[in-house]
Amino acid sequence: MQKLLSIFLFIALSLCCGEITAQVKKDSTADTKKITDTAHIKSAKKFDPHVATRRSAILPGWGQVYNKKYWKVPIIYAGLGITAGVFIYNVKNYKLLRQAYIYKTDSDPTNDALIDPKFINLSQGALISYRNEFRQNIDYTVLFFIIFWGLNVVDASVDAQLKGFDVNENLSLQLKHGYSPMANTTGISLVMDIHSKKMKAGK
Repeated sequence: MQKLLSIFLFIALSLCCGEITAQVKKDSTADTKKITDTAHIKSAKKFDPHVATRRSAILPGWGQVYNKKYWKVPIIYAGLGITAGVFIYNVKNYKLLRQAYIYKTDSDPTNDALIDPKFINLSQGALISYRNEFRQNIDYTVLFFIIFWGLNVVDASVDAQLKGFDVNENLSLQLKHGYSPMANTTGISLVMDIHSKKMKAGK
């Protein structure tokens, strides 16, 4: 289960880190700035978080396709596929161990030959121990599968919402020095300007 947990953490980080990007774009003319702002508004309206959420809940990866994040689809299906494969492996071995214990404890010694070769030399106590361990692993894999599916839904929803954030050149974070009347001192301030240049020009 440690490998499955490592895979889960890797996929979660891959999906989250893919969203941490810096977009810095400088336009040379006023016309280009207007085109950029218009494109941003259209993009924000195009990607609806509710639609992305519903689609990912219905079919994993559908929301990512809607958000045009195609590279995430293989990651999502890798996580779900690996989890499903581990689930099948655990179920298969659990059934074999359960049947092996039944054959070991019945009154017919000829049934021992029906036990799977990899479990035939195990004692009754060992069979019970391994059977319970695989039964626990089945529960874990079901839990991880649900978590992967939920992560896929959350990622699609958050990604669609991030499409609406304004990341154009009108946003700025600057260090400015000057006099502060409130503190009656001179110092350096960290200033975030969220007003558009067009608004400033109209004042």
